[in-house]
Amino acid sequence: MSLLIVLAALAFLMVVAYRGYSVILFAPVAAMGAVLLTDPSLVAPMFTGLFMDKMVGFLKLYFPVFLLGAVFGKLIEMSGFSKSIVAATIKLVGAQRAILSIVLVCAVLTYGGVSLFVVVFAVYPFAAELFRQSDIPKRLIPGTIALGAFTFTMDALPGTPQIQNIIPTAFFGTTAWAAPVLGTLGGMFILALGMAYLEWRRRVAVRNGDGYASGVELRNEPEPFRGDRLAHPFIAVLPLLLVGVANFLFTRWIPQLYGASHEFVPSVIGSPAPVVQDVAKIAAIWAVQGALLVGILSVLAFAWKPVAASFAEGTKSAVNGAMLASMNTASEYGFGAVIAALPGFLVVADALGAIPNPLVNQAVSITVLAGITGSASGGLSIALAAMGDTFIANAQAYGIPMDVLHRVASMASGGMDTLPHNGAVITLLAVTGLTHRQSYKDIFAITIIKTLAVFFIIAVFYATGWV
Repeated sequence: MSLLIVLAALAFLMVVAYRGYSVILFAPVAAMGAVLLTDPSLVAPMFTGLFMDKMVGFLKLYFPVFLLGAVFGKLIEMSGFSKSIVAATIKLVGAQRAILSIVLVCAVLTYGGVSLFVVVFAVYPFAAELFRQSDIPKRLIPGTIALGAFTFTMDALPGTPQIQNIIPTAFFGTTAWAAPVLGTLGGMFILALGMAYLEWRRRVAVRNGDGYASGVELRNEPEPFRGDRLAHPFIAVLPLLLVGVANFLFTRWIPQLYGASHEFVPSVIGSPAPVVQDVAKIAAIWAVQGALLVGILSVLAFAWKPVAASFAEGTKSAVNGAMLASMNTASEYGFGAVIAALPGFLVVADALGAIPNPLVNQAVSITVLAGITGSASGGLSIALAAMGDTFIANAQAYGIPMDVLHRVASMASGGMDTLPHNGAVITLLAVTGLTHRQSYKDIFAITIIKTLAVFFIIAVFYATGWV
């Protein structure tokens, strides 16, 4: 019964998300409904002590990233930089390669260390403009961004700084460059199949006579450019490059400047306790925030005149978008924490341990837990904390290197995590102004490809022994 309660809560949240209802409202309803059916006395304590604690904790850490990312994306729109880059891209690679262009832009930003959520805000203006000029249906934008930002550069390619590739290092004693051959092959597998699928969808749309606005109500469209002439493409792309470079530099400079931790005493009446900040845990977030500020200032410096004309209204809409996106994701984060604390979740974890093959066991366990919690990093952390020692012991018994264990774990976390209730999916759809009904099937197709890639690299390892 405890297992059925967890599955019912998950199914309920996926259905309401798919039907377009607010996850901010229904994530706590689904979570507390599961608690009510498990132990009614825990409803109030779990709501305040777990759901709200995790939700507010997420906002405390990540709301500034959402806010600065939304403002940066909006300024890219208003400055005309998105239009300039799109015009140059069409001239360089052709309108028929619009999908590949957006996938590569997302991939470069993600592999450069820019947060997945920031990539969504920053790339959408380019994608909307490029798809409109190429007359490709807007409903394909979410799947395109998902392929570029949520897949091979998130956890497959060796060296990616995304958190899904960093978490396993603490458990397996590996580095971010673990299993470079398998990771590269897995990344190529995802990119090839993902592009084949999206291009097939584009060709079907052309045959059916579908254009940019076909089948959707156009919402959250990029702001029209109000300036006299477009900036040079190099100037237009410079803010994006500065964000990537600044993020790289700040990631290294911040720990050197502050050390592992930093404390200060607030200047208030009385004898307040010092505020201690664990810099090691927050440095990456500070780096992203600083990088986005650099990007925002560079846009203002290069395109003050067109931006100033509509700065007030543009930033208002950006703030509204950031609040909605961050609240959606934070609510999902709280839901995942509550579900992971229920007895039914433990039943799932225990049942997954019965799979005999160590790599398949690990892959299935992590991707299932990531799907249930709606979070790649959440599912990965829970799985490794609960079963990491078992994974290691089984791998050692079969002579499997820890690097392989790392790569399989990392890639599995980004498999079934993108179910309809996933926070990144909901954010992506909210930013693009689309619904699950209009665009989720393309995201799900990319999810299936990403999940298959994990078993592809497992097969390659057993067939060749490559690491």
